[in-house]
Amino acid sequence: MKFLDQAKIYCRSGDGGNGVIAFRRERFIEFGGPDGGDGGRGGNIEFVAVANLNTLIDFRYTQHFRAPKGGNGAGANKTGAAAKDVVIQVPVGTQILDDDQETLLADLDTPGKRVVLLRGGDGGHGNAHFKSSTNRAPRRADPGWPGEERWIWLRLKLIADAGLVGLPNAGKSTFLSVVSAAHPKIADYPFTTLHPQLGVVRISDTQEFVLADIPGLIEGAHEGAGLGDRFLGHVERCAVLLHLVDGAAGNVTEAYRTIRHELTSYGAGLTEKPEIVALNKADAMTARELSARRAALARACGHPVFVVSGVSGQGVPEVLRAIQAEVDRARADRARAPSV
Repeated sequence: MKFLDQAKIYCRSGDGGNGVIAFRRERFIEFGGPDGGDGGRGGNIEFVAVANLNTLIDFRYTQHFRAPKGGNGAGANKTGAAAKDVVIQVPVGTQILDDDQETLLADLDTPGKRVVLLRGGDGGHGNAHFKSSTNRAPRRADPGWPGEERWIWLRLKLIADAGLVGLPNAGKSTFLSVVSAAHPKIADYPFTTLHPQLGVVRISDTQEFVLADIPGLIEGAHEGAGLGDRFLGHVERCAVLLHLVDGAAGNVTEAYRTIRHELTSYGAGLTEKPEIVALNKADAMTARELSARRAALARACGHPVFVVSGVSGQGVPEVLRAIQAEVDRARADRARAPSV
């Protein structure tokens, strides 16, 4: 299945049905009076978040959604049928933006969350609605109200508890494959990962979290270099970031500062999130190199640095426990937060 995290679609709710002009025609009833019914309501455009989707690829092939028109009224005071709503299923974590790609209309961040984006038009009144003591035979009926229409953008931000960031070839995909059942593509060239990958990390029978791996960032990613920084949207919802630094590549402080600069340029509060820094590829360094580079990286980030190796498994359990502690803390904060 191809991954798509952004799509532009057109939506239009249904028009209301028309009211009708009708009069009661029945044997032995001389003055039947008006009995034209009202029109039915047009269909709504609704969005619902479902848990079994993780891409917006369906919207590449279906980009127009129109709800049906409400039924027209009829004689004998019959109201037209209300039209069926069009329910559009999207992955959990989908944001609905206006055509300017900035105005947030809805954020479907929990499974089953629904939002009525466009309401169908109300049905028009039939002539029975207008009868009065002074107007016994009105010949007026209103058309249905038109529905709403707009172009919108769907933007998917994956729901994950922790996110992996780092330069290309920092070992993020290898780390994800070791700690979870995910099978990301792994190779010895840059930008092996072209779209986000999710994996469930199980610490114990009662402790687990979702880890997201995104394509690597390079210097100037916020200006479009490499694959750009748009994929950082998938770690905006994470409780903690795991910053992997390739210890075998040499200048670890420059690598760390490059990623931090890109996070700062992207914004969205990423630099304010708890960060766990890990010096990766410990198996490819000598003891002297490992000690020196770890100390340099600790000075650059200002807090202790973990040493890990995705190949040998060195230090991996300690990093996972540190991530789980941050995730548990964030979950506890959300549980204490008052519901809106």
